[in-house]
Amino acid sequence: MKKTIFQLTTALALLAAAGVAHAADCKITVGLVMELTGPAGEYGQAGAKSVEMAFRDINAAGGVRGCDLVTDTRDSQSQGNVAVDAATQLVQVKKVPVIIGGIISSVSIPILTSVTAPAKIVQVSPASSSPTLTALGRDGKTNGIFFRTITSDALQGVAAAKYAIDKGFKKLSIIHVNNDFGVNMVAEFSRAYKALGGTIVSDTPYNEKQSSYASEVTAAMAGNPDGLYLVSTPVDGATIARTWISQGGVQKFLLNDGMNSPDFIESVGADYLKDAYGTSSGTSPTASTDYFMKNYKDFSGIEPSNPAADRSYDAGAIVGLAIAIAGSDDPAKIKDAMYRAVDPQGTPIHAGKEEFAKALGLIKDGKPIRYEGVIGPVSFDKYGDITGPFRLWKITDGKVTTDGEMSTDDVNKLQAQLNK
Repeated sequence: MKKTIFQLTTALALLAAAGVAHAADCKITVGLVMELTGPAGEYGQAGAKSVEMAFRDINAAGGVRGCDLVTDTRDSQSQGNVAVDAATQLVQVKKVPVIIGGIISSVSIPILTSVTAPAKIVQVSPASSSPTLTALGRDGKTNGIFFRTITSDALQGVAAAKYAIDKGFKKLSIIHVNNDFGVNMVAEFSRAYKALGGTIVSDTPYNEKQSSYASEVTAAMAGNPDGLYLVSTPVDGATIARTWISQGGVQKFLLNDGMNSPDFIESVGADYLKDAYGTSSGTSPTASTDYFMKNYKDFSGIEPSNPAADRSYDAGAIVGLAIAIAGSDDPAKIKDAMYRAVDPQGTPIHAGKEEFAKALGLIKDGKPIRYEGVIGPVSFDKYGDITGPFRLWKITDGKVTTDGEMSTDDVNKLQAQLNK
């Protein structure tokens, strides 16, 4: 009898241990559609690593409902049609409750319109800034499932125009990528720049991944501009900038957020970029900012200043916390929980294992939290947009350095002034 009891007890213990092991093996999969290759590959690689880091930190804090957050990452190749195919498989076959991505608007928009909005699956873009995304929400075409952790280009265009005037750009030529992002950015910039007294002498669109941009540069040089506003990505942008310089263009540049890139600087040459300025969606530094800046490179091997890196961590953190708050993988509940992860009335939570452990404890107790991320405290409006400051930067000795900031209030006041 004793032997039988001992055997039974041992068997139960083994079953219990197996149950614990099974719980530890539990996974919640989130889809990532990132631009790992193509013109925006630098951004997507950094973004994917940031999301992985956020999930690692949440998992180290205990995970979500006893499960680890994991990513199923697909390469969009910086192409909308490839992204749609990848997102379709993640939603229809893998049954993911959330997709994080894309990075660029020309990838995020087709994912939204073709896949996530019809399926009512939450989509979070860390870096797609096109005003079209707001318009789709306003027109009722997103089912309220789209969110982003970057400010709209409608605001960045205004900030860039003011910075251009302040830096003495009186007559600008523009060369911009011919996609939703480039067209909208230039439209918003041009409206504000002209209203502030600037003159645009030429506006030349280009198609991506050409071997030469000599004809576009020749067209842009007409009218003797005192600078070039280059709205591009690092690979194509470097080719265009080198061509501009070799053809005798004035070595004074205004650059968009994505050109804040060590690869761009190295490819063009720091000596030619001594009068290069740019704008990026900024940050309101928090403890999360400090944590990320100190730990990201060790985790990823990528500089934390890489475009999209900081806000991709926040996208991952907010998604992970929203899944915890939702208490299930139901996309409708996760959508509602996205707002609750950044509840202005909640207890402030920052990045890292210890802070996420605190957040998960509060969530378990039914208490509100406010994740204050790497880019600062944010909240989402009904279209999934955020507002925030803009960083003004310049290239100094081959490195991007901060030259100032336009606060959210500054940008909103200027926007209101221009709209009169």
